[in-house]
Amino acid sequence: MKAMGSATQRNLCELCRSREVRRGRRPSPANLDSPCISSVDLTGTTRCVTKAKDPTNPSSASSSSSCETTEETPVSSNEEEAEEEEENSPIREVALTVPTTDDHSLPVLTFRMWFLGSISCILLSFLNQFFWYRREPLVISAISAQIAVVPLGRLMAAKITDRVFLQGSKWEFTLNPGPFNVKEHVLITIFANAGAGSVYAIHIITVVKAYYMKNMTFFVSFIVKVTTQVLGFGWAGIFRKYLVEPAAMWWPANLVQVSLFRALHEKEERAKGGLTRTQFFLIAFICSFAYYVFPGYLFQMLTSLSWVCWFFPSSVMAQQIGSGLHGLGIGAIGLDWSTISSYLGSPLASPWFATVNVGVGFVLAIYVLIPICYWLDVYKAKTFPLFSSSLFTNEGSKYNIASIIDSNFHLDLQAYEREGPLYLCTFFAISYGIGFAALSSTIMHVALFHGREIWEQSMDSFKEKKMDVHTRLMQRYKQVPEWWFWCILAINIGVTIFACEYYKDQLQLPWWGVLLACTVAIIFTLPIGILTAITNQAPGLNIITEYIIGYIYPGYPVANMCFKVYGYISMKQAVLFLEDFKLGHYMKIPPRIMFMAQIVGTLLSCLVYLVTAWWQLETIPDICNSNSVWTCPHDKVFYDASVIWGLIGPHRIFGDLGLYKSVNWFFLVGAIAPILVLLASRMFPRQEWIKLVNMPILISSIRWMPSATTVNYTSWLLAGFFSGFVVFRYRPNLWQRYNYVLSGALDAGLALWVFCFICVWGLRM
Repeated sequence: MKAMGSATQRNLCELCRSREVRRGRRPSPANLDSPCISSVDLTGTTRCVTKAKDPTNPSSASSSSSCETTEETPVSSNEEEAEEEEENSPIREVALTVPTTDDHSLPVLTFRMWFLGSISCILLSFLNQFFWYRREPLVISAISAQIAVVPLGRLMAAKITDRVFLQGSKWEFTLNPGPFNVKEHVLITIFANAGAGSVYAIHIITVVKAYYMKNMTFFVSFIVKVTTQVLGFGWAGIFRKYLVEPAAMWWPANLVQVSLFRALHEKEERAKGGLTRTQFFLIAFICSFAYYVFPGYLFQMLTSLSWVCWFFPSSVMAQQIGSGLHGLGIGAIGLDWSTISSYLGSPLASPWFATVNVGVGFVLAIYVLIPICYWLDVYKAKTFPLFSSSLFTNEGSKYNIASIIDSNFHLDLQAYEREGPLYLCTFFAISYGIGFAALSSTIMHVALFHGREIWEQSMDSFKEKKMDVHTRLMQRYKQVPEWWFWCILAINIGVTIFACEYYKDQLQLPWWGVLLACTVAIIFTLPIGILTAITNQAPGLNIITEYIIGYIYPGYPVANMCFKVYGYISMKQAVLFLEDFKLGHYMKIPPRIMFMAQIVGTLLSCLVYLVTAWWQLETIPDICNSNSVWTCPHDKVFYDASVIWGLIGPHRIFGDLGLYKSVNWFFLVGAIAPILVLLASRMFPRQEWIKLVNMPILISSIRWMPSATTVNYTSWLLAGFFSGFVVFRYRPNLWQRYNYVLSGALDAGLALWVFCFICVWGLRM
């Protein structure tokens, strides 16, 4: 009995110490060997306290971890649960998904990480750029690489020698430090993320070479690509303390990858009649791969099913109402994961309140505003298609852009007067107005609902503040000094100004344009980052950057594109970097190692994206032609925008000389909308749903259109409703275990099918 009591005593001591470690507190050396006094109260709760040494009693322990209870102050299980909840993230989805432990002994900078990370980055960069120009672009997410590297990593751990090279010196290393671990896996995924995200500056090269038929050298193209990507890294470093460390900034998309990491690395016992997360992932992955043969090859109608068009095949109005590809998409649905997730991301990763905001905004814009404007013939709407990003004459024919460009790649005013004013379809014009409203509502929303929080974090940045368990665990690692990011900013801005001045004949952007673009980016990175971190959705800055430089420096289309890339994409890239920072935060990756992986992955992806795009532009005949498979849908919208905002200029379209000047009233509408929400929430404080109305997300819901179509939205909303409302509300245990794993499996199955398609297509070629 005495031996049994001693064993129990030791177990309780270990419980106390493990609890301290899990909470981010390191036990003192004395605690490791000191005896532990424990007792259990009537509720069965063990209570742990630390006793200091009694200086009057030399026989007392230096410091002992003590577990004791008293009748006067019993500790209930509810109190302990409350303490756990206080330490864990206040966001329920995070608390259910992200582990609250850290093993800092795991090796991170390994040969496996560098090799598999580089290969993942190169392959994803090549494949995503290769399919970017197709009529139906396929985007392969980083989750595909996240899955594929697991067996490769374990194979390398089993087969590569564990010999230690240069043993005894400070350069000592080994190619195989032990089993393939989760932290290596996370860094490989960071490399893959760099390859999975498109490089926006490719649009400039494509538009100049394929649409304007002008020259831009490879070296200049590479400078533009690298500087736009790396510039965002500086903004990300400045805003880390606002967008990574606070628990409220939870970045929903990261939970998909965290859940997948846990499924692939944690051992769990299968419940009777149930499946482990790994088993569920494998089944869903195989089903996703097998099913995509139908919408991808055998039965492509599954991409967009419209019963309205089936019933009335010869009716123009039925096509306008029911078509999911060219109309309002009423009743249209796509039974294809690429249709569902290609523009708005995975609906399974979207919080339900954000999905509702997107859905309400989509319905108001597409089913209320656009039909009213079209059938009332606003801006001669019936002269043009219902949905189109093309540019027209007043008679509805395509505008001849080449005829109004002079030999200096500048607007020829006399030729423009002969051709007449440029017309947009009403939907395209209204979508710009909605973009104006989204911009002003973003500024107003962040100021009203997050202004105090930003101010308090600014004031408390040098003070000790309350941290959740993840932030506390990360304190043991060396942080990235902020001056590193400032140096990156200074060097990058200097190189950008040099390139714009020295190669002005190709880039057209003056030095002051670079500084103005940086000013716009740094102003909007914080509000856009807050919205993305909370809702997984965010309005873009492309319209405001085009608007500003278009008014100040009209007639120069390449300058307009460059300004948009430096002002908008550097901000967008900053948000992506911050999202990766948060992923490393959740998975307890040392920040300096994360910094290095992001830099290397970004530079590598820039080179591969550019080489692939350059090869395609030089070798594929009729690329970006409507009669080709390679229609370049995203680049077509980018080209049209460069004509509207850069070549002709907003003054002749949305200003006093334009036909669409009334669209500017949307700025005022967007600014007023968040104020109405704030007033409503104070007038009706018991109506909690009012506080979930997010006007920037609601207004900017159709920001992906016209590249996206209505079927992309209707399918995404249905999937989001089923996951975020039905399953989350009525089967929360299923949602917790399988929701994010299912999202990753669907992505991975689609990616594998695309890879097989590429292999078969390459053999046929």
